[in-house]
Amino acid sequence: METAFLSVADLGAGYRNGRFTPLDVVNAALDRLQRLEPALNAFAAPMADLARAKARRATLDLAAGRDLGPLHGIPVAIKDLIEVEGMPTGHGSKVQMPRMATADATLVARLRAAGAVIFGKTNLLEYAYGVAHPEIGQTNNPHDPTRTAGGSSGGSAAAVAAGIVPLAIGTDTGGSIRIPAAYCGIVGVKPSFGLVPLDGVFPLSWRLDHAGPLARSVADAALALACLADRPMPLASEPGPLRIGLIAWQFSHTPIGRPVTDLVLDRLRNLRARGSELIYLDCPWIGQANATLMTILAPEAALIHADLMALNPAGYAPGTRAQIEAGALTPATAYIAATRLQADLRQRVEALFQDVDVLVAPAVPFVAPHEDPRIADDQDSEMLSSGFANLTGHPSLSLPCGALDGLPVGLQLTGPLGQDQRLMSIARQIEDLLIG
Repeated sequence: METAFLSVADLGAGYRNGRFTPLDVVNAALDRLQRLEPALNAFAAPMADLARAKARRATLDLAAGRDLGPLHGIPVAIKDLIEVEGMPTGHGSKVQMPRMATADATLVARLRAAGAVIFGKTNLLEYAYGVAHPEIGQTNNPHDPTRTAGGSSGGSAAAVAAGIVPLAIGTDTGGSIRIPAAYCGIVGVKPSFGLVPLDGVFPLSWRLDHAGPLARSVADAALALACLADRPMPLASEPGPLRIGLIAWQFSHTPIGRPVTDLVLDRLRNLRARGSELIYLDCPWIGQANATLMTILAPEAALIHADLMALNPAGYAPGTRAQIEAGALTPATAYIAATRLQADLRQRVEALFQDVDVLVAPAVPFVAPHEDPRIADDQDSEMLSSGFANLTGHPSLSLPCGALDGLPVGLQLTGPLGQDQRLMSIARQIEDLLIG
């Protein structure tokens, strides 16, 4: 039986009614990976033998009635800057040889405790900093392999979108889960800041980093997030009509963003016709968010990479090295001013939820390009909508909402601080309305 695009719930049901086993699913996933690689370039290190061994164990456990829950026997791929015990961590770089992890990152340990099968390590932009190392190359999009899957969690997004695994884990500092999710037509979740522990995850920016799941549906993403956050995430409908807030600044009016904006607005009008309320918000101050984010990210990344730069600067991709060098020149006064503005913008964004249930925008103002765009904070940036939620720490996700010429478009949803479960519930509600 073909299992490539089954949901987590359907895989679990199949395990428990005897239609197939975790070992069957992992073997099928490995066969699919072999057919699709290296064209996608999604995996840095598949874990075939280890994944088969864990799947065999899950098969025996479930047959014996030892059931760890909905993720038991489910294959999950892990971004290659997150440590997986006994596997090398390569960071998408050539600065140093990949180092063998001696322990699991906390989030990986939580997945293992829930019975998940760690399937492999996925490719990424170098150290998650916006540039594909030329000796590794970009991950390509399953919808059109001449185009990028996005970054920096592109390998995780492509692995899910291509039907290799139902779940993957990425990191997000300015949109690095949501952007590839949008390009690849899947769900990508950046949780509230601090909800998912980052122990064992190589940092890019201490104030901005998040880790979260990529999946093919909101329900699957909620199951994964519940495990990563170690708290329940039951999904429930909002009482009454949804109040959907549209921040005008995030709907790009530049020529490059017009087609995506038009499609997203059309989908939102459909939601209004089904009972939701659209509320336009004039928040020009949110235009400061991405510049502020970069003023924080750049010097923090430079400090994080200081020892590696001293060790082997030539090992970096030229673009990554240039970004790190530029970050070292950021004045301390600019950094401090940016952190103060970060706190102010967090309060301003949170205040918007007095009048709306969720903020929406195009996840990216264009469909997947042929190459990963440079990191920028201008009106044509792929971070146009995503960066502010990293700066403020609000939970945010990308949800598929249609396609242009066969290439997916993502709808970004952002919710109140700490209300990840509610955001996931609203996303499921909107997902159902978009599908229906």
